[in-house]
Amino acid sequence: MNSKARTISLLLLSMPALWPCAGCGGAQADSTAEAPPPPRVIPGVNVNFFAVEHPEQYPLVAATRYEAPSELLATGLVMPDIARSVPVITLASGRVVDIRARLGDAVKKGQLLLRVRSDDVAGGFDAYRKAVADELLARKQLNRAIDLQAHGALAVQDLEVAQDTEEDAKVTLETATEHLRLLGNDPDKPNGIVDIVAPISGVITDQEVTNAASVQAYSSPNPFTISDLSTVWIVCDVYENAMANVRMGEPADIKLTAYPDKVIKGRVSNVGSILDPNIRSAKVRVEVPNPGGIMRPGMFATATFYSAENFTYTSVPSSAILHLHDRDWVFLPSQGKFRRVQVSSGTELANHMQEIISGLQPGQQVVSNAGTLQNAIDNE
Repeated sequence: MNSKARTISLLLLSMPALWPCAGCGGAQADSTAEAPPPPRVIPGVNVNFFAVEHPEQYPLVAATRYEAPSELLATGLVMPDIARSVPVITLASGRVVDIRARLGDAVKKGQLLLRVRSDDVAGGFDAYRKAVADELLARKQLNRAIDLQAHGALAVQDLEVAQDTEEDAKVTLETATEHLRLLGNDPDKPNGIVDIVAPISGVITDQEVTNAASVQAYSSPNPFTISDLSTVWIVCDVYENAMANVRMGEPADIKLTAYPDKVIKGRVSNVGSILDPNIRSAKVRVEVPNPGGIMRPGMFATATFYSAENFTYTSVPSSAILHLHDRDWVFLPSQGKFRRVQVSSGTELANHMQEIISGLQPGQQVVSNAGTLQNAIDNE
């Protein structure tokens, strides 16, 4: 009885171990059924191919060959020509009592700029009066020596000494007189005021003096700086990788921000020998004539530099270029459809033509009205 019960217990204990095996085949079938189907590769669709109704409404035109020198654009600043800028130097130290010109004024050569009350005038008159007295005494002594030597009462050597003294007195008097005249004073009418006049004609580009200020003779800062703006400089920053396109003596076209439709011809007069280590650029100076004074120091300008040799480019009508998403495109015919191709456009040419730098070759056919074709594509 005990052995029979023991056999039944062993059978009951072995049954749970058999249950997982019973479901193994079913689980394998379910996992196979749930697996995703194998992927199918669909050929890619070119989104730049378009088919439209009535393609004959979009005439084609052939891209043409265009030869021109390469261009380099650089921003710059209008500056006075340093060689044509002259400082106004005061010849006397003192206090400013009157200012007749201001920063930015156009002045003529010899025009009164300011007046200075100076003690240098008093010192100049003191030296002048002493020189007059000394010259008068030396002249009298010379006359007396001549008379004595004529009567044999004076040696020739003493006469020569008197003559030399007279000559020295004359030189001293002339020097004192010229000093007063340089200070703007008449030796016969002293007034203690020194007039400072413009040394050249031009525009006052710097002012370092105010009313009642003190000035020092022949010292900085100078009261004024006058610049002749008949010729100005355009100083540009040209990056290191573009310096090969800029050469001394070559022409350059200048456009001012204030006058965008006006092109002014200039010439490269200097290419900087030292690069800015921070932005890796060199200063390029362009000399430009300034008739009428339209170019003022501080104005922003754009300089266009041209290479010495010509390069071949492609040109198409301006209407053949589509400006989309900050890029330029053209449409090419392809197997009854139109293919949109990205290009890099350059400058505008005459007769409503546009330069193409890359992306299109001369002779290729393009749609002449790209904007109209794009509208038709968008509406379909």
